[in-house]
Amino acid sequence: MFDGLRLALTTLTVLPVRAGRIDRRMAAVAMSLAPLVGALLGAMLAGVFVLLGQGPVAAAVTVAASALLTRGLHLDGLADTVDALGSYRDREQALEIMKKPDIGPFGVAAIALALLIQAAALTELGAAAIVVAWAAGRLGVTVACRRGVGAARPDGLGALVASTVPVPVVAGAAALVAAAAVFAVPGRPWQGPAAVAAALLVVVLLLRHAVRRFGGITGDVVGASVETTTTLTLVALALG
Repeated sequence: MFDGLRLALTTLTVLPVRAGRIDRRMAAVAMSLAPLVGALLGAMLAGVFVLLGQGPVAAAVTVAASALLTRGLHLDGLADTVDALGSYRDREQALEIMKKPDIGPFGVAAIALALLIQAAALTELGAAAIVVAWAAGRLGVTVACRRGVGAARPDGLGALVASTVPVPVVAGAAALVAAAAVFAVPGRPWQGPAAVAAALLVVVLLLRHAVRRFGGITGDVVGASVETTTTLTLVALALG
């Protein structure tokens, strides 16, 4: 469990933690614990948000801090996935697009819109919502790596983590995040769990589409799941 947590921290954050052993067994633990790492990130970002006064500038800095704390890894995955899906090329060509170091217009637009929407939503929310949204975002990792969803390639991060998390673990993690989300919006205990559920539904559909197009998931698709779930959860929490 401890080795898996270390792997989760080194994979999902810039925190200076040594990875230890890396194999599919450890990957299963790490991907299962991803929501916990997300909650830790969310708590750190909530502190930044509150410290800076919870206004528009605080929201923008909080989103920027999130990118720094994750090395922009998930944003890069979002951009590469959107570029590949938007290309309408066949499987092999789409996978090649994802491997290229550059980012196309679809990817640039996806990053810009994700950051803009996240910052705008934060101006309507409090610290608890940040913790919930970032935990939900990393729950997207757990969902993407559930059993039955294979890897698009025989190598890379996708091959290491794909189909490693048992479905009951996914369900348990989702239930825990949804339960914590009860406190995300003061006076509306139903809105947090509904926001998490809605975001996960969209991400499941995104993953199904990616599997059809690519033949499985890649590390980029996992990153796209993180940013999509985080953004949609923030939007759903901010509505009303």
